[in-house]
Amino acid sequence: MDRTAQLTARPTQPTIAYDPAPAAGSLHVRAARVLEDNWTGTSTVPSRELYPHQWSWDSAFIAIGLRHLSPLRAQTELETLLSAQWGDGRIPHIVFNPSVPLDAYFPSPDFWRSSTAGRAAGAPRTVQTSGIVQPPVHALAVWLVHRADPGLSRARGFLARMYPRLAAWHRYLLHRRDLGGGSLASVVHPWEQGMDNSPCWDAPLSRITPAPARSFRRADLDHGAAEDRPTDLDYGRYVRLAADYRDREYRDTDYRDGPAGRRVTAGRFAVEDPAFNALLIASEHALARIARELGATGTARHARAERLTAALIDRLWDPAEGMFFCRDVCGGGLIPERSVSGLVPLLLPGLPRDVAAALTATVGGPHFGLGVTTRLVPSYDLLGEAFDPHRYWRGPAWFNTGWLLEQGLRTHGATERAGALRATLLSSAGDSGFAEYVDPYTGEACGAQGFGWTAALTLDLLHEPLAGGDGEAGVDGGSETSDTSAKSVTSVTSVTSDRNGTDDMRSKGVKGGDRP
Repeated sequence: MDRTAQLTARPTQPTIAYDPAPAAGSLHVRAARVLEDNWTGTSTVPSRELYPHQWSWDSAFIAIGLRHLSPLRAQTELETLLSAQWGDGRIPHIVFNPSVPLDAYFPSPDFWRSSTAGRAAGAPRTVQTSGIVQPPVHALAVWLVHRADPGLSRARGFLARMYPRLAAWHRYLLHRRDLGGGSLASVVHPWEQGMDNSPCWDAPLSRITPAPARSFRRADLDHGAAEDRPTDLDYGRYVRLAADYRDREYRDTDYRDGPAGRRVTAGRFAVEDPAFNALLIASEHALARIARELGATGTARHARAERLTAALIDRLWDPAEGMFFCRDVCGGGLIPERSVSGLVPLLLPGLPRDVAAALTATVGGPHFGLGVTTRLVPSYDLLGEAFDPHRYWRGPAWFNTGWLLEQGLRTHGATERAGALRATLLSSAGDSGFAEYVDPYTGEACGAQGFGWTAALTLDLLHEPLAGGDGEAGVDGGSETSDTSAKSVTSVTSVTSDRNGTDDMRSKGVKGGDRP
């Protein structure tokens, strides 16, 4: 029997919350039950009703938590996702389950037409996917899953199989998506950044003519209150952007013109986002650790991550405001909207000390109010005109961004604040029924319940040792061969602290790293 099923079926009495055999009804068992209920046999859906397929960054976060229950299932989760990778390197944001009716979710496979419209970009023929992407958390997830059971990982050749796919994914983002010419990746649709309905997109989206309302049916409103979801006007613009990208056969080169090939055509949507790029940087560091585990000795990936960190600061950091902002590549300039995305780079230990200190202050300042006016970090500026504590990404607190910020606060020595955030994340997850997101003031559940990454990241936080006041809670800088039962969880800090990784895998016999 799989470990997840064991945990949800066996009532035993533990001594601590994350004991290998926790009590029935405990937070640990309840979170495990969510992941068991959402498991399809090859992957985990975010929500059985609202999101009945496999989502890209959801699966990465889910694997991070699932590794504490079943490292094999966590590996399978990521293997299933990456098996749908396109020939150009992109990892699609949705992998569709063919057994789910077409009308259960929109946009459905017949909208994206990946196998035909995406043929030139190398879309797989045997599975239907979307044609856009989501934040690149995957290399970080692969590394952490490997660390959960290195023996199993090595026996299955997990890292050797995942590395070339991850390298192709990063290469796609760093080359095909450098639309602004400043070394950062751009998103070409709000759904790609993951924070779909953020006010950061309002100005760039205002240039987009929405698709006619009669041309699509919103399946999301069958499962969520309209006042909590994106408006019909915004949704029409999302559909138009996606349809235009599809009709151009998902070509990113169409975003460029001029002799330098870096100026984005006016009227298009292309945005450099701080969270998207911070996760790419963290995953570059993770790829270096993976390369080292596979026997390479270079430092190219760590060096690239450091260059990307410098570019992130140069292009998106505003010292006067103490946070990062999105850059509108088509319209030019920073977008003056404060989103939780602008705080996520705190997870990078390579940030200059003054930048990290300013970000930490902003987290608890009047615009986000953590520990002062809010229980959890809101997704948008408390003082912003568009703030709404219940509407999708326009104010509610989300558990994946909370997890990233908890990692960041600990990374930069704010252990007391990180510990408080950790405790509130755990209590809010349990009290809300593992909700998709919550009211940042009250913790009231919003969106879907039994949400995959909420349950998974709850498990990860439960396995995280309590902060000891030295800023090293959850950091595992020791042997890479210890069994998961004898060590603490590896945090983002440990992934990014090593400086001896490389991406020079071809010289070590790892093939397949150079996709077109």
